[in-house]
Amino acid sequence: MFTVLISLIVLFSALLIILILVQNPKGGGISGEFSSAGATQMFGVQKTGDLVEQLTWGFSISILVLVLLTNFTLSSGTTDATQSVNVEKAAGKTLPAAPAPSPAAPAK
Repeated sequence: MFTVLISLIVLFSALLIILILVQNPKGGGISGEFSSAGATQMFGVQKTGDLVEQLTWGFSISILVLVLLTNFTLSSGTTDATQSVNVEKAAGKTLPAAPAPSPAAPAK
């Protein structure tokens, strides 16, 4: 389940990046470097702006929901994620006694 959620997050993120690059800029952005005619031809037609904007919001919200679901599946899968073999070995060991301080040398 965790792998499926992560795969969907990666797929939706890639699609979101593509949609953001296709959008008509409102005052600059990546296509602001090109002339207006070249930007329209390269990045799409202005009529598709509503659909692209709705898809952008949809992918953004779905990524947010998938990240939250991933968090819930990860936390419910294990009861104590911090325990490992090394932690158990370290918990069983005792620290050695501190060495006795050496007597101070007499002052001259």
